[in-house]
Amino acid sequence: MATDLEVEKVPTGSPVAKDGESTDSPISEETTYDTGLIAWLQVVGSFFLFFNSWGVINTWGAYQTYYESDLLAGTSSSTIAWIGSLQSFLLMLIGVVTGPLFDAGHFHALVGSALFMLPFGLMMTSLASEYWQLILAQGICVGLGAGCLFVPSVALLPQYFKEKRGLANGIAASGSSIGGVVYPILFDQVQKKTGFAWATRAIGFLVFGTISISFVLMRIRFPPKEKRKLYQLSAFKEPAYTLFCIAMFLGFLGFYNFLFYVQSFAIDTGIVDAQLGFYLLSMLNAASTFGRIGPNFIADHTGPLNMLTPAVTITAILAFSWISVHTVPGIIILAVFYGFFSGGFVSLPPVVMAYMTPDVRDLGTRLGQMFAIVSFGLLIGTPIGGAILNSTGGFLGVQLFTACCLISAASIMAAMRFVRSGWQLIAKV
Repeated sequence: MATDLEVEKVPTGSPVAKDGESTDSPISEETTYDTGLIAWLQVVGSFFLFFNSWGVINTWGAYQTYYESDLLAGTSSSTIAWIGSLQSFLLMLIGVVTGPLFDAGHFHALVGSALFMLPFGLMMTSLASEYWQLILAQGICVGLGAGCLFVPSVALLPQYFKEKRGLANGIAASGSSIGGVVYPILFDQVQKKTGFAWATRAIGFLVFGTISISFVLMRIRFPPKEKRKLYQLSAFKEPAYTLFCIAMFLGFLGFYNFLFYVQSFAIDTGIVDAQLGFYLLSMLNAASTFGRIGPNFIADHTGPLNMLTPAVTITAILAFSWISVHTVPGIIILAVFYGFFSGGFVSLPPVVMAYMTPDVRDLGTRLGQMFAIVSFGLLIGTPIGGAILNSTGGFLGVQLFTACCLISAASIMAAMRFVRSGWQLIAKV
């Protein structure tokens, strides 16, 4: 009889632990996947980790617009963009440390660190008045805090899900998009009524409350069997792993330029007014919610790489289409479509990595290595876009840079699929 219950044999006598602390209770010889209240509570907890890692990072567009027009008026957009790119860079780079720490069983220590650092960084941001203060508070402190959440948010779910891994990850990853809707609107509305300081503090309070939910709900299922290394260089001997890291670097080198500059493009070129321009990112993130859940659900049946490659390809095509958009309906449709298809691009990579990792206990380390590589793309990508914008005085260069990076990533992913499955057109990869 068909069932959605997946069973995997694990060694008897393995200790069940919380954060690596051994107990006398053994893991059952038959460990269940994809079912049970505890498993789905992990999805809820992971949702809020995404909500407060990428969800907070995705709020940067609202801050960039505010800084350009008010707090840092007169500072170039490229210079201001370094604050946001530093956040994204540290979120990914710290994965090279948080990944092995997660594998070593220190989940709650990581989330607890973020529970302090993220609200603290936002509170300090609310007091900042100089560029260097924003670099320290919003760029470094918030970036490191968000980084403590990201690897745990994607590495824990494979311990509870197998056949429904994509769906579970998609639901959790939708937290990024919903955070990217809630936080910018919260910032905009509170800032108009009470000013920048209290708008940022309001975000800080919400961050603290929602991370606390994750801290209470989530727990490691399989403790480490041995001391974990900070790196696993042997993974780069696998062609598919190396190609995937290169593709992700190139993709994220260009991807965030659309999110950073589409508001400025729409407003500066007179397509929309400032009010509608602000809500373009909210529309994009709302569409991205569905773009994370739907493709992840389908990926459980077709294979994650078979969904990721088309998602990146279509995102690249939309980036090329950005060049020819000059109307209000056009920019709204572009933002919604870009949000939907890019949702698969940003949410499916951890699922692909889980499929490529022979031992789930190594997933955190291998993800951390990949994220460290991707972080450099995030660090330099949007400042490169800003530099192109400042030097040319127009958006064509930024648009081409974004699109070319994404289509290069899609091409490498197609080559990676060939490496993994050969010439088989119908293969779950």
